[in-house]
Amino acid sequence: MAIVTYIIRVIPIAVFREKIKSRFLKSFLFYIPFAVLGAMTFPSILFSTSNIYFAIIGTAVALILAYYEKGLLTVAVSSVLVVYLCELIF
Repeated sequence: MAIVTYIIRVIPIAVFREKIKSRFLKSFLFYIPFAVLGAMTFPSILFSTSNIYFAIIGTAVALILAYYEKGLLTVAVSSVLVVYLCELIF
């Protein structure tokens, strides 16, 4: 496991010896962590409730609040509360 972890960390250093000048490659490498985090998180969001429709409603609330640039705590708590209220009502 240590060797695999070490190889993953050494490969970028070995491949990219000089500063990256390509704007496309820079922007691509900048967004990789966000894409990986989204790919790991999104399936658990959908299957974390008793009903997938409640999860979709909570996700929609989170996306709307994030679009309006609300804080992370506000987005998270609001979406959890909406899902909780949906579970209580239905």
